[in-house]
Amino acid sequence: MLMREFITDYFKREQWEVVEAENGRLALEIFGQTTVDLIVLDIMMPEMDGWSVCRRIREKSDVPIIIITARAEDDDQLMGFELGADEYVTKPLSPRVLVARATALMKRTEGTIGSEGDLLVYGNLLVNRMAHTVSVAGEPINLSPKEYDLLLFLTKHYGKVLSCEYILDAVWGYDYLGDLRTVDTISKN
Repeated sequence: MLMREFITDYFKREQWEVVEAENGRLALEIFGQTTVDLIVLDIMMPEMDGWSVCRRIREKSDVPIIIITARAEDDDQLMGFELGADEYVTKPLSPRVLVARATALMKRTEGTIGSEGDLLVYGNLLVNRMAHTVSVAGEPINLSPKEYDLLLFLTKHYGKVLSCEYILDAVWGYDYLGDLRTVDTISKN
């Protein structure tokens, strides 16, 4: 049994819907035709290696990517992260751990980003980054520019605990001289 088939079977046993590709070119073709929430990508694939596939996917999408490989050197891992991988798992691997990492990654990235990179969808919340609009369950939400920036920042850091100081620095800027409670009391004006 091939590693791909073994991993596919394990994900299916854990109730994941799986689409598989036997080579890099087919993976890109399937990705272009199918909506996927997560990619598990082996570096050593025939026809097109995983590095190239990862690079091409990142040109179009922010879908979470887990790279699996036998290459454990720091330079290889760094290359994976530089290309946009979210996780890097070395072989031999435990399929239980791989599924656990995939589950954790999906929880952290709960939303999906549209193929153009302009739409963020989190449940019934829709943020259109190109139009700077927000809606919940189809109803438009009016936000001040700073509220919009804060919402965008929080969606990018979904599932992470962040200090008020960190949020202030990132959204209001390092030179902000106001009250630290601003994050708690942002105005609806």
